[in-house]
This record gives sequence, C-alpha cells and structure tokens, in this order.
Amino acid sequence: MHIGCHLSSSGGFLAMGETALSIGADTFQFFTRNPRGGAAKPFDKADAEALNAFMDAHSFAPILAHAPYTLNACAADPSLRQYAQDVMKDDLFRMDHFPHAMYNFHPGSHVKQGVDVGIELISQHLNNILHKDLKTKVLLETMAGKGSEIGRTFEELRAIIDRVELSEKVGVCLDTCHVFDGGYDIVNHLDDVLESFDKVFGLKRLRAIHLNDSKNPMGSHKDRHEVIGGGNIGLEALVNVVNHPALKGLPFYLETPNELPGYAAEIALMRSRER
Repeated sequence: MHIGCHLSSSGGFLAMGETALSIGADTFQFFTRNPRGGAAKPFDKADAEALNAFMDAHSFAPILAHAPYTLNACAADPSLRQYAQDVMKDDLFRMDHFPHAMYNFHPGSHVKQGVDVGIELISQHLNNILHKDLKTKVLLETMAGKGSEIGRTFEELRAIIDRVELSEKVGVCLDTCHVFDGGYDIVNHLDDVLESFDKVFGLKRLRAIHLNDSKNPMGSHKDRHEVIGGGNIGLEALVNVVNHPALKGLPFYLETPNELPGYAAEIALMRSRER
C-alpha cells in the first residue's frame, strides 16, 4: 500500500520527505503555496534534487501537489481566471522537476454562470496551460457539490476532459469524503460506484485517492473531512476502499483533521488492515 498525508511545505522539499518517512508514509501531498493564495517562495532546485534522491532511496510513490483553494479556473471575473492560469503555469513548471509527480486542483465554482459555462471555462484554462512536453499529470478532483462547484458528478468532470486537447495529460483524484457527500454510496455500493466511474472515464484515468472520512451524511454536499473511522463513512468502508482490486495499486493521501501523530496512527491503522 502506498499511503501518505498532507504535509506543510515550510521546511522545504527534503524535509517533507523525511517527515513522511518518519511517520510510516511512502508518499505525501503538499500545497504549492499558501492555500489561500499569494506568491510561492523561490524554487530551490538543489532541495528538489535532494528530495528526488531521497524518494528513490526509499521507494516512494509519486508525490501530489495541491493547488491553492483560491484558484478558480471558471471564475466570472476574467482577472481571477488569469490569476488561476498564472499560478498553475508556475506550479507545473516547478513540479516538472519531480519525475512522476502529480498536481491536483479543484475544478472551480461557476458562480451563477451555470454548469455548462463553468465546464467550458475550465477546459479552456487547461488548453491554455497544458503542453506536449509536460511531465506532471494534472488531476481534476471529485467534489462534494457545495454551492456552485463543478465536479460533483463524474459526468461533469468527463465533460471537461472531453474538451481538453491534450487529454492524456489529465487524470482524476477521487476524494472519498467528497464523493460520499456528493451522493455516491461508497459505503454500501463501492463496486457500483467504481463501475460507474469506469463507464464514464475508464479506470485508467484514476490516478490518486484522497482518503478521508466525512462529518456529514451521504448526499449532504458539505465537504467536511473527518478522521478515519470517526465519521459517516466509517473505518470498514475505507478499509474496503484501500483493498479494492481496482484501487489498491494507487497512492492514497490522507487529508484528515490531524497533526503528525494522528497521521502516523492512521497510516499504521490502514497498513494493518491491508489484505
């Protein structure tokens, strides 16, 4: 099982790798910059190369960078869409220094423009950024559907990908809390949910799993993460997720409300339930 958690990037790239290993992880996720926006700190190529060597030495799975929450590729304000484009271009330039890395982003909120307009703007955003030499896989995240979020259904994400010219550069990150809050019953009908995903995308599009419990019931559209086993999804359902034949080869990233000791305990728990 490849499993990690979300780590602070304040200490640098190598420090994140060392922290991940110290809590039993063999991958990790991090924000590329302040999640509420702002400029990224200067890129340290030597630190990036040190992390690459460290990950090779310890057989790490691909790391996952997360775009800031303020990035909205389908904002009504053109200046906000330009900001999203500038941030993602810079982030992808940085991430291409890490072989096999992935970059995850929330598709965006259409803010009363309508789903169809939002889908078109997000696909335009990706067409303006993706290029044939890009090494980093860009992942659209499944969303809970709060407010005017795009991506509550698999079909909405597929509609974006269908409009992306270099669609081979794009994958999907499935968030267990989000899909559950979005109305997909991964507790009682995980096989059916994955069959639906396969019909819409093909399972080859699924590249990463955010492994989270949910504070709210299925279909609530709330997006409130909970610690593993402490919410409405529950431990056994999440154990089924990590052991499912279609998923167990993927990297899992915890985004539960924890500090490092809590993450270490969750990682140990999930490893102990690996089948």
